[in-house]
Amino acid sequence: MNPINRRTFMIVAAAAATPTFAFGQTSNSKRIETGMLVKADQDRFNSRQTVLSGFPIDFKVASKDTDGDLFIIENLNKKKGGPPRHLHYEQEEWFYAIEGEYLLEIGDEQFDLGPGDSILAPRKVPHAWAFKGKDNGRLLIAFQPAGLMESFFKELANIKGVPEKTVLRQLFQKHGMEITGPPLF
Repeated sequence: MNPINRRTFMIVAAAAATPTFAFGQTSNSKRIETGMLVKADQDRFNSRQTVLSGFPIDFKVASKDTDGDLFIIENLNKKKGGPPRHLHYEQEEWFYAIEGEYLLEIGDEQFDLGPGDSILAPRKVPHAWAFKGKDNGRLLIAFQPAGLMESFFKELANIKGVPEKTVLRQLFQKHGMEITGPPLF
């Protein structure tokens, strides 16, 4: 077996470190090449999803628009609550409150978010959020990289009512996440 020479090693290392190789992009990129307008109260595909028995979401930037680099949703809240505590193995999750009052828990800390406030939940750190307002709430959530998050929300929307704990746990695991505890409230 021949040892690898320095030049070959450097070429292979540079290729592996290039985002094109890391994310599987090719010259047949699906990235958008022009502006993409998504109007207020609209979904990127004109197909609003409703998850966890009453939480509507609109896709604002689809995974395919950025070759999987970014996925953004707008969560519309009319009732209190949110998802269970969970972590993402590969995604950072950024929250921006547009309207209403939210409680976010990241690790062992809790944060109140109001309109104009934002916070980043690092990957591999348990977190949860909950709408706590009295009126309506709107929360913009970005996932970077997009990973399987778009698929997760589509599959979650196909489950009618509140899914059983085992079903929900399996769905999270299938999409690179882990449930770490109950919802905040």
